[in-house]
Amino acid sequence: MKWEGNRESDNVEDRRGEDGGGGGGGFSFGGRSIGLGGIAVALVASYFLGINPLTVINMLSGGGGQVAPVQHSAPAHKPPPDDQMARFVSTVLADTEDTWGEIFKAGGATYVRPKLVLFSGSTPTACGTGQTATGPFYCPGDQKVYIDLSFYKLMQQRFNVTGNFAQAYVIAHEVGHHVQNLLGISGKVDKARRNMSEKQSNALSVRLELQADCFAGVWAYHANEARHIIEQGDIEGALNAASAIGDDALQRQARGEVVPDSFTHGTSAQRVNWFKRGITQGKVSACNTFEAKTL
Repeated sequence: MKWEGNRESDNVEDRRGEDGGGGGGGFSFGGRSIGLGGIAVALVASYFLGINPLTVINMLSGGGGQVAPVQHSAPAHKPPPDDQMARFVSTVLADTEDTWGEIFKAGGATYVRPKLVLFSGSTPTACGTGQTATGPFYCPGDQKVYIDLSFYKLMQQRFNVTGNFAQAYVIAHEVGHHVQNLLGISGKVDKARRNMSEKQSNALSVRLELQADCFAGVWAYHANEARHIIEQGDIEGALNAASAIGDDALQRQARGEVVPDSFTHGTSAQRVNWFKRGITQGKVSACNTFEAKTL
């Protein structure tokens, strides 16, 4: 992936090395503390390139709880200029800003740029305490994407996924959730879930996730058209990443069996299919997973 020399975003906040204030606890949910020890592996697998981890935390806690908002009062810091990986994610974020800014402008709307927070260990968010173990996630409460860069090592070690474009896909997927938030899609899904069974809620989550995969593909299409960022092997690497983190593949790896009713992100084939649809067609309208008869 060609990225060096491109614009870097100013919307990156570096909290690495700070005391997240989370101690060894976990999420405070509806007044209850949920430890991460017994569920860390499941969360890492479930949220590889995933969504706000509070969806799963909600199910684990019995549902119905409200997340206790946590505000971050420390001054925001920029990453050091000699941090290569921080420069990379800043450049990818800038690319998503340029791409979605143009798409929204063409539709007569204004794109509100999200912040990207780099952290280590744990960090306070408007959605509760974010933890490294949950993987990258987007919090609609503060419109920020959170990522511990050590997650990229996990990509390579656990899933054998390498390459800058696959790493960019992580950020583009989370920004896809931000786009869903701006379009009001996430709010409608959250509202609909309140009166659904767990099975129905999971099925809706799958459609939300697959749309974020498709939006990541839309970003890649337009970024490549404008800035020629994709090199030979990049798309294959991203497709391998999508395949590696399908619910079926992760469940088979973690427990040796597949339980379709528990899927929250989609199968490997579905994730590959919707990312390909986005990167091939480059249209937001091509990503309407909610009206698709088959995924």
